[in-house]
Amino acid sequence: MSTYKDEKRITTHVLQEMKMRGEKISMLTAYDYSMAKIFDAAKIDVLLVGDSASNVMHGHETTLPITLDEMISHASSVIRAVARALVVVDLPFGSYQGNSKEALVSSIRIMKEAEAHAVKLEGGAEVVESVKRILTAGIPVMGHLGLTPQSIYKFGTYEVRAKEEVEAEKLLSDAQLLEEAGCFAIVLEKIPALLAKRVSENIKIPVIGIGAGPFVDGQVLVSHDMLGINKDFSPKFLRRYLNLFDEIKVAVEQYVSDVKSKDFPNEKEQY
Repeated sequence: MSTYKDEKRITTHVLQEMKMRGEKISMLTAYDYSMAKIFDAAKIDVLLVGDSASNVMHGHETTLPITLDEMISHASSVIRAVARALVVVDLPFGSYQGNSKEALVSSIRIMKEAEAHAVKLEGGAEVVESVKRILTAGIPVMGHLGLTPQSIYKFGTYEVRAKEEVEAEKLLSDAQLLEEAGCFAIVLEKIPALLAKRVSENIKIPVIGIGAGPFVDGQVLVSHDMLGINKDFSPKFLRRYLNLFDEIKVAVEQYVSDVKSKDFPNEKEQY
């Protein structure tokens, strides 16, 4: 595993300290060695091996089809690149829902085979038993509330969640339950900013938002979205920092042209 001199590794304890002193937590998704190495060198705090790999790496419409084996493969690649960041791995759909024993077995596989640092799972009261069981093995757990993409067919939409008071109160209650169960942090996805503020102020563990406004303890984005590799997804909360789809396309078009015109390779590019 690569190491940088004098580099302090981010741990769950470090994230807790960051919340206490008001330092924001930066988090991005990563799915492969090369990109993870760049993100880690840029001093990202947390890398999430997200089940969004199902969409951006495998081309599926939803996050549901990706398997535990595939998630472990992605996570192993990321772990080998990282010297500083905390690496959290999503438990994929079907690997934990409704069965706390299976949730524990899945989490142990991720920790042993990928050498990950923590796991993440979606849901509130309905997954608390699984959270507690995973923690019995000493595995850190990150929660995920609000828009939970693995439940897309239940919701039927990717619209903002918890706009109504009943759902908002349940979300606040679920966040408190996850904290009491032992989660070290919670992701809040696509909920009103003021509700996310209430959650962050009502629990002691870090709250990381995606489309949840500025009042939380940190932010996460899908790397392929913020780098402009994926152009098909443009929600209100997304800020694109690059337009790599077009930049890479132009470079490849130039390469194709150079090959066709016999410009590449030239005399300096041969032995």
